[in-house]
Amino acid sequence: MTKEEQIELAKKLHKQGCNCCQAVVMAYADKLPIDSEQAMNVAAPFGRGLSGCREVCGCVSGMAMVCGLTGHTGDTRTLIEKFRTENGDIVCGRLLQMGKKPCNELVGYAAGLLNELI
Repeated sequence: MTKEEQIELAKKLHKQGCNCCQAVVMAYADKLPIDSEQAMNVAAPFGRGLSGCREVCGCVSGMAMVCGLTGHTGDTRTLIEKFRTENGDIVCGRLLQMGKKPCNELVGYAAGLLNELI
């Protein structure tokens, strides 16, 4: 899948009702060592900044999950720092306050970063 297709898949999943973390994780479901239902369930509580608490952005949590599940744990911090640099933060509440990008765009950005790695 091309980077653009991966981004569009993540954004489509988000628009269809997956939370931000689920959308990022499910865009890579075919590359994970767990089935899609397990991936959806594991990612569910991390959306909206950890169950709606607006802490770490679910997109960032989703990137970390995909990195861990695909054996790219050592690359997690690099992706997080790229996300922070591009978007100004990794905390959901602050990202929402800044209003630079809607959540769906952040989902696409996170999926694109992962595509460069996976």
